[in-house]
Amino acid sequence: MSEGTIATRLEAIRRTVPAGVTLVAVSKSQPADAIREAHAAGQRDFGENYVQEWREKAEALADLDGLRWHFIGSLQTNKVKYLAGRVAMVHTVDREELGREIARRWERAGARAPILVEVNVGGELSKGGCDPAAAPALVELLRGLPSLDVVGLTCIPPPDDDPRPHFRALRAMREGLGLRELSMGMSSDYPVAIEEGATLVRVGTAIFGERIRRA
Repeated sequence: MSEGTIATRLEAIRRTVPAGVTLVAVSKSQPADAIREAHAAGQRDFGENYVQEWREKAEALADLDGLRWHFIGSLQTNKVKYLAGRVAMVHTVDREELGREIARRWERAGARAPILVEVNVGGELSKGGCDPAAAPALVELLRGLPSLDVVGLTCIPPPDDDPRPHFRALRAMREGLGLRELSMGMSSDYPVAIEEGATLVRVGTAIFGERIRRA
């Protein structure tokens, strides 16, 4: 999807996203000016994958009101300190060590960290996320940590699979654990994710166009 402006593409996508579902505009590898354009069109939630890139954008865009950052990339424990108290949600918690570091850093910042547990629904070696069989125990462990709010689950299905069964399985897991949020669905499959119960969808290319490759 490349026709029109960021504002017109955003409006077209918003018409397909029902009330109660948060549209997270995935702005990784996009310039700060593109985020400004989306913000001017009413978008407030933005997703970033790389800590250093996010830090640069957060500084450049500090004048924007109501901007909410979501960290949606793989996160190393030694980078957590930069995010503490400054992002609205961390989507990719997949191990105890990371959860403990987030809890420690957010507690120091005098804040609580809303987090999602990332589940590797396709068992892909190239992707982060905990094994589905281990996810319930991880959720329960993280629920016991100070300054953490385990609010939901997230996944990215294998690109060559039908995403619906994976979305459906994650929804069932979410319901069994009594969690609120489901972050799933991207530009290519977010309508299916919404049908299967997503409460957050992460849309990048369909809003911003093709990514600008990082140097």
